[in-house]
Amino acid sequence: MAIESRPSREGNTAAQGGVPAVALESVVKRFGDVVAVDRIDLEIADGEFFSMLGPSGSGKTSTLRMIAGFEAPTEGTIRLHGRDVTGVPPFDRDVNTVFQDYALFPHMTVGDNVAYGLVVRGVAAAERRTRVQEALRMVRLTGYDARRPGQLSGGQRQRVALARALVNRPRLLLLDEPLGALDLKLREEMQIELKAIQSQVGITFVYVTHDQEEALTMSDRLAVFSAGRIEQIGTPAEVYEHPATTFVAGFVGTSNLLAGAAAASVFGEPGTFAIRPEKINLADTDVQIGPDEGSATGVITNVVYLGSDTRYHVALDAGADVVVTEQNLQASSMEALAAQGRTVRLVWKRHHVLSLSDR
Repeated sequence: MAIESRPSREGNTAAQGGVPAVALESVVKRFGDVVAVDRIDLEIADGEFFSMLGPSGSGKTSTLRMIAGFEAPTEGTIRLHGRDVTGVPPFDRDVNTVFQDYALFPHMTVGDNVAYGLVVRGVAAAERRTRVQEALRMVRLTGYDARRPGQLSGGQRQRVALARALVNRPRLLLLDEPLGALDLKLREEMQIELKAIQSQVGITFVYVTHDQEEALTMSDRLAVFSAGRIEQIGTPAEVYEHPATTFVAGFVGTSNLLAGAAAASVFGEPGTFAIRPEKINLADTDVQIGPDEGSATGVITNVVYLGSDTRYHVALDAGADVVVTEQNLQASSMEALAAQGRTVRLVWKRHHVLSLSDR
């Protein structure tokens, strides 16, 4: 059968022309015997919203800290806008960092928090006032300069931390899980705001997160990290639709991964294959299959009703378990739940099946 070939893991060059904002060359970071970052190469374009996505311990935060200058690489070179900053301290890099805990001074007003970096740099008072108001306007906090952090919501405090970074007019802004402490609804709202702010100011954003939806929502491109290495780099659509490895397929969204005898039975050849739950349709067992389609039969063992869609767990006759997701365009919750125990045929387009590397 025709199965889409796996994409290359390459594509680590910046998406735009010119000197990249960030260039990592064979970068390694060891903490004793632990290799946190394992010889990665990466380029991030000037003006890009770039995310580093991965689970805890994957090396993404260590990479961000080396870009910021908080950690020195054990090996390799770090360049910012063409300048070798491998041994340069953080205060001498044109970079600002926003952290998850905001790190605001509780005894200072919002205006004084935002102005703090300008005070340290000796910027004149009149220019400080102008730049503070400009930064607060960017994050939609005009008129909040006299308040204290304790009088603000979590989302507002996060925007103050962002304004404090933007007021210094860095060429590169690093964000380390900045929305992790917010509740789901506020986090989703801030994702949209952050992307809008980045588009407005045109600064390169490098964003660390373990949240796949967050990375897919905001990024121009993203790198998926695992065990200190970059598994894949690409646009959100490329990484989601064409995962390069089994890890990427399983970590970015949900994938049905089939291997061994089950894969050979279903797809007609050995290997490891992936297909997204939303790419599969549930049908009656006697449905006619088109020449560009594949299929398998099984029994629905569990139904999870999620409101806007329903997740069906199906035990295939071939010996594997898969998940199918369908939107609830017409079906009610009772109709969806009544499908449990039903024998069905799963149908998919052959080009939606991906052959994966086992790395």
